[in-house]
This record gives sequence, C-alpha cells and structure tokens, in this order.
Amino acid sequence: MNTLTLAHYYTVPEVQAMADYVGDSLELSLIAQRERADRIVFAGVQFMAETAKMLNPHAQVILPDQGATCSLVTQTDIDALKQWRERHADCVHVSYINSSAEHKTVSDWVVTSRNVDDIIAALYAQGKKVIFSPDRNMGAYLNYQYGYDMPVWNAVCEVHDKFKHEQINRMIEQANAKGTAYLLAHPESPLPVLLHADMVGSTKQMLDWVKNFEGDPDSTTLFIATEEGLLHNMRQLRPELNLRQAPIYTGCQCNACPYMKRNTVDLVVRAQQGKGFVIDYLDDETIEKARAPIERMLNFSKKRSAKNAA
Repeated sequence: MNTLTLAHYYTVPEVQAMADYVGDSLELSLIAQRERADRIVFAGVQFMAETAKMLNPHAQVILPDQGATCSLVTQTDIDALKQWRERHADCVHVSYINSSAEHKTVSDWVVTSRNVDDIIAALYAQGKKVIFSPDRNMGAYLNYQYGYDMPVWNAVCEVHDKFKHEQINRMIEQANAKGTAYLLAHPESPLPVLLHADMVGSTKQMLDWVKNFEGDPDSTTLFIATEEGLLHNMRQLRPELNLRQAPIYTGCQCNACPYMKRNTVDLVVRAQQGKGFVIDYLDDETIEKARAPIERMLNFSKKRSAKNAA
C-alpha cells in the first residue's frame, strides 16, 4: 500500500524527521490530495486528519493516537453551536479550520489563519453580516483590527491562550536594552499579545518572516508566540538567529501542545503499518457538507491568486 506520512510543525523533531512532508494542517491535506496516496498517516490532531479524509475520501487516513484532539473542538458543544447559528440566521457563518467535521457542516465558509482576513473582508464588502467560530481570540483580533462587530464563539486554543503580554513585554524590554527585539504571534493568541506584536500571522507566514529576516543576528532577539515545535523549523532555516519562545509566566519559555505531543515515534511507526485511529466514521453526507465550505475557501484563494498574477 502506498503510504504517505504527514507531520504538523507542532510535532516533535523526531516525528517530523519521519514524515514525507511537514507543514500546517490544510497545506498537508492538499499535499495528500496531490500525491493520491492509498494510506495517509497524519501526525497531528483529529480535526486535521478529518480534513485530510474529506479531501481524500478514497484514502485510508490514520491518526497515530486517538487522544490527539484540540481544545477548540472540545470546548465547542455542537448543539449549542447550532442554536447560536440559528440565532444569527441572517449572518454568514465563517469557521476557522481548527474545528471538527461536524462543526464544518454548519458553516458557510471555512478559513485558515492565513486567509481569514481576506475572506471576511470580501464578505463585508458584499454587504454580508458575519459570525465567526470557534476561536475567540482570533475573532476578537479581527473585530479590533478592522472595526467589525462580529459575534464570536467562545473557545480558545489552550496553548496560545496561555501567552501573557505582561511577561512578554518585560522580556522584550530586557532584550531591547541590549539590542533589538521583535515579537511574532499567531492570531490564536490573546488580544493584548497581538496588539504588541510586530508580526501576526499563520505558522507558514511566521516561518517566511524568519526566513527573510534581514536584521543583525548578533543584536536581535525574536520572540515567538506559538507552540514550541515551530521554533525547531525556524532554527533549521536560520540557525544563527536568537529565537526564543514567548513566555507564559515569569521565567517560563515552554509552551507545548499536549495533543500534538501524543504523536510519538512508536505510534507513527504503528500507523504506517495500518494500526492506529482510522478516520472511518465520517459518512458521505457529513463529508459532502463539511467539504463544501472548504472548497468555497479554496476557490476563493485560486481566484485571488489568478487575479494577483494577472
């Protein structure tokens, strides 16, 4: 059987080394679609493996550990979400891709942290009203940044939500006394952190920013407000830079996703042998309904890219 192994940036370096491709969640699902593998081992979390199954319905998709979930999923009661959606029946429901398959079935659009700004701006330009789920922090940042008044669902990424702007600001001040400090933050972080960031973006956007950074490495400190796994990839790109994870409290620069870390080397090897949590519970109707808002997003991105290239 043709097996493709995918690993998210937040998995440990040893697991990333086993993968055919390392990336963010949607990017990896699209790679799987292109490669047309018979079996996809997705070293990530459950919603990512579900997305891979939606986009590759004929492949066997295996998550190495069934317990690899996400707080954005566990904090969202689907019945309550449906009721919330019904209370805002005149709005377009935009959902962050970090959500379950069932969540996506009650969504009009699915977005990533890379394209959420453009898609919601386009909807508002069309005169639409929007509600956003599930990430409270990302929604709050969009409302603040662009003056929207979107109702926002109340769930958070438990890793990014731990970052504390008071501690970050203190460390940045200390670093600035010796040189220059920059803060890069994922939009799942709390609003006070994002308001002080020099760059807010997706995992890939942060990687690209570090890759292209032209400052003096001897006098610069880059603080990164995201899961610690991404710093491994950044250090591979730019080993000469002083890259430090942003603190979550005094003295602590250690913020790992417990769910991503469930993807161990031994479990990935088992998954490659066909043993693990198989994503075989999504029926055809769920896949079709959940894939529709994803395809809407992908078509938007294709049209935007074609327009920019013209």
